[in-house]
Amino acid sequence: MTNREKYNNAFIESFDVQENQLENLKYQDIPSWDSVGHMGLVSELEDAFDIQFETDDIVEFNSYEKGIELLKKYDVIID
Repeated sequence: MTNREKYNNAFIESFDVQENQLENLKYQDIPSWDSVGHMGLVSELEDAFDIQFETDDIVEFNSYEKGIELLKKYDVIID
């Protein structure tokens, strides 16, 4: 499984969305991406990539695209 597939699957599993909904998805665009859903997504990503997000990164993680940018800090490249 590629990093993109792992990343997308975390969103799909956390928010029960389709892959075609991910591009341009932002925090609170859908009811399931609330504060509780956000922490579930963070946990899914930490497990998928064996990382631990810093608190500031969790706060800054406000969109699908921003997550890709933040993961680079942890040497996770989403192609």
